[in-house]
Amino acid sequence: MTNPETTCSAFDGHRLLATGELAGVAAATRQAIDAGAQGPILIFDDRSSRQLELDLRGTPAEVQARLTPLPADPAPARRGPGRPKLGVIAREVTLLPRHWDWLAGQSGGASAELRRLVEQASRHATPKQRARLAIEAVDRFMLAMTGNFVGYEEASRAFYRGERERFAALTAAWPVDVRDHLRRLAATAWNAQAD
Repeated sequence: MTNPETTCSAFDGHRLLATGELAGVAAATRQAIDAGAQGPILIFDDRSSRQLELDLRGTPAEVQARLTPLPADPAPARRGPGRPKLGVIAREVTLLPRHWDWLAGQSGGASAELRRLVEQASRHATPKQRARLAIEAVDRFMLAMTGNFVGYEEASRAFYRGERERFAALTAAWPVDVRDHLRRLAATAWNAQAD
């Protein structure tokens, strides 16, 4: 699930509809659909380039009320332990006995300690982790939006090799909104690799 404070970008085909916080992008996307957008409409999380699927049916107020987006690839529904109203889902974790012993000794129990460790690690990603995530974001967006463009494979290779000028030349003829968004993602990834 995506946090409503997430920034994202919506495209109608190759035209950028809106970029910014989820609520504003959802409203702009709904307006574009009402005005006859040709589609396909794709909405991307700006940080990860994962596609977001929003339920845009109904009135603008109904759309805003449902802004917790559905994941693009929903996991099968499971019943069992957890706190579904809070978004807590029970899944299996495999640890060595000494790890379970350590977790059992923590205040709040194993689940609370694991959540705390995951939150801490996600806030303090290493430069290498940030670079990997930025590279994955470029790859996701490129495949979804430019996978059938002339020069896609060559541009992808230029991106991975860090050939900025060649990447710019290979993407120059692509639709402006897609090209500019991709170049921003690529610059972020290259800068993260340099850190």
